[in-house]
Amino acid sequence: MKKPHVVVLGGNFAGMGTAQKVRQYAGDAVDITVIDRKDYLMFVPNIPNEVLENRDPEETLKMDIPSTLKRDGIKFIQAEVTALDATKKTVTYVPTERPGAETHTLPYDYVVVAVGCRLAFDKIPGFAEYGDTVSDFYHGNKLREKLHNGGYKGGPIVIGSALWHQGDGAKNVKPYGEGSIPAALAACEGPTVEMALSMATWLGKHNMGDAKKITITTPAEVVAEDAGEKVVGTLLAAATQMGFNYVNNTRDIVRLTETHIEYEGGQKLEAEIKIVFPDWEAYAFLKGNPVADSKGFVVTDLLMRSPKFPEVFAAGDCAAVTVPKLGSIGHEECEIVGRQIAAAVGRMTPEEANTPLSPVVLCLGDMGAGKGFYIRSNSWFGGPTQELRFGRRIFFLKMRYRDLFFWGKGKTPSWGNRFATWLAEVLK
Repeated sequence: MKKPHVVVLGGNFAGMGTAQKVRQYAGDAVDITVIDRKDYLMFVPNIPNEVLENRDPEETLKMDIPSTLKRDGIKFIQAEVTALDATKKTVTYVPTERPGAETHTLPYDYVVVAVGCRLAFDKIPGFAEYGDTVSDFYHGNKLREKLHNGGYKGGPIVIGSALWHQGDGAKNVKPYGEGSIPAALAACEGPTVEMALSMATWLGKHNMGDAKKITITTPAEVVAEDAGEKVVGTLLAAATQMGFNYVNNTRDIVRLTETHIEYEGGQKLEAEIKIVFPDWEAYAFLKGNPVADSKGFVVTDLLMRSPKFPEVFAAGDCAAVTVPKLGSIGHEECEIVGRQIAAAVGRMTPEEANTPLSPVVLCLGDMGAGKGFYIRSNSWFGGPTQELRFGRRIFFLKMRYRDLFFWGKGKTPSWGNRFATWLAEVLK
């Protein structure tokens, strides 16, 4: 008999993780195909550290997708997804190895949308000429060149996010009983906090100043609001003591110029370096799609399944319930989808599979000089937890997670989060 075909759209953290979890739980009961426009996984969380340490992230943070998936008998297609038809249960794609390729259509029994988001740097006037970021290898190396080869002259630095346009796909979702998936004005501000703290350390190390040169901005009422009031209050108090400048309620970024960054709220800040985290948009094939919300993010319940199309799942940043756009939430979603598909093909009971998403903001950030910060909080969603720690042990955890990820070819130990929590919060 023909096996059910699971098609996973996307091959980075959420896509690869979901495909591996489906294979782990469903075993040989399914065939799995992963489609991604590129043939390598980009380990984004550690790009800031590589940039500031003057290492090329493209040499240290890249994992080959085809050979990694092949270890689990998972097929890979390097292609751009152009359409998803949930009624016909087909995916349309164009191979991307060489320009000019023809269009193909692939049927599925189950599809997992895990394509992430489109980072809309092209919507920020002046970014190409005057902006910087650490969201990928190209931009990371552009900033690395500026910092380490004489491009930066020691002027003011602004670090912050553009306004995020969230969509309405998670409005009625209630984690933690009567909790909610809140409306957010920034997609994820952990990188803002991380870059600000580690950049201040970098300035001191290179005798170019300290935190007083850096302004942190946010389109929201407070930066990193998803971490919870207690955590944010502690972070802001520490930032103030260190000398950081802070501007909130900026709304969107209007433009970047050679000497300034301008905001919708009317602020105009002087900056030689402008490190920006943009709006996160859905891909074109999801905008207006019946599986998606008003902005193109895939609508699911807390079991990561479409309420309209039960063969459609989502994981990672493209899912409407993934707020903020954070890797730790995506990892939990991969686990859920793997179990749901295993149950659908008879390899797991519903009781084993039906544990819903309980979103937690779990963040390990670099502060420079071998120190890090750790956040574990679910209060934003209606949970009781807000934990914040600083120290060398946290930096150790961040670096070892990277090592484990590459050593395990994307598979991290099931005890990893419990061990991290114990090491960060319990061990004295």
